[in-house]
Amino acid sequence: MVPFFVQIKCHLGKSYDVANAIADAEIASEVYSTAGDYDLLCKFYVQDSTDIGHFVNEKVQVIPGIQDTRTIITFKAFG
Repeated sequence: MVPFFVQIKCHLGKSYDVANAIADAEIASEVYSTAGDYDLLCKFYVQDSTDIGHFVNEKVQVIPGIQDTRTIITFKAFG
């Protein structure tokens, strides 16, 4: 499995709706609310053969209330 993170900027007043929609869809392993430029941080795991760009485009960005996303690809976990 390949882990990656997506920061999500929501339309005003929609961050809880978006977080609940992601949780209900069971596509993320973790969903956090954050302060700063983005409203949510989500951790995803996909199969090695999965195209992450298509996954984000087809599973995440289609959720109503999302304004922008930033995908963070990770390489190695330490500790």
